[in-house]
Amino acid sequence: MMNVNSEILLHGRRILVTGGARGLGEAFARALVQAGARVVISDVLHERGQALATELHETAYYVPMDMSDPAAIKAGVTAAAAHWGGLEGLVNNAAITNSGGKDMDELTVDTWDQLMAVNVRGPWLATVAATPHLTASGSGRVVNLASDTALWGAPRLMAYVSSKGAVMAMTRSMARELGPQGITVNAVAPGLTLVEATEYVPEARHQYYRQGRAIERAQMPDDVTATVLFLLSRSSGYVTGQVLPVNGGFVMN
Repeated sequence: MMNVNSEILLHGRRILVTGGARGLGEAFARALVQAGARVVISDVLHERGQALATELHETAYYVPMDMSDPAAIKAGVTAAAAHWGGLEGLVNNAAITNSGGKDMDELTVDTWDQLMAVNVRGPWLATVAATPHLTASGSGRVVNLASDTALWGAPRLMAYVSSKGAVMAMTRSMARELGPQGITVNAVAPGLTLVEATEYVPEARHQYYRQGRAIERAQMPDDVTATVLFLLSRSSGYVTGQVLPVNGGFVMN
């Protein structure tokens, strides 16, 4: 039996990771490079993104991309594809929270609209911009980052939860539309992961997750990367329209 590993499956594949300067996005970029892929990192954290691309040497490149700006998204995807001469994969990872710890009646319309613009409209527009390049590759892959908060209805986080629920629904619709072009679209729904972006989360919520998981330990970025890498690989070609919770069994489908 042939020994198939992630390096073989991802070697030379050209992948754009949005929000790749820190947190899970950084973990994805590092894992992809280690697996032999060529990566474009995009973010609004320009110094951190450029520093990461420099650290990863010739296998990574940085492009600025503000996911709240449609023009910036189109320009960023175009620049990413131009750098490597195409794209095989897109990881729609960039997102904001901005609503943690607030009841629904404390949210402002501006906060709601900003979350939806970045977390839902942004991935839609990035996928639209990437579609011609993914189609041309013959084995295009889109991975959207959702959240298990939308599977169990986390309180005091409603705008963010709603945006991630929309990402799940959008994933299924995208899979139907892009399947005829040979592009798969899936979502990964991580649990509460220990990264810089979750440092604001109260200890009580961390404890709630720890007590509810089948695997009773903290969730780390590396717990999510292998699933994302599989969904970007050629081996996942018959998996599409799926939402995969990666949360140690806190939520089980």
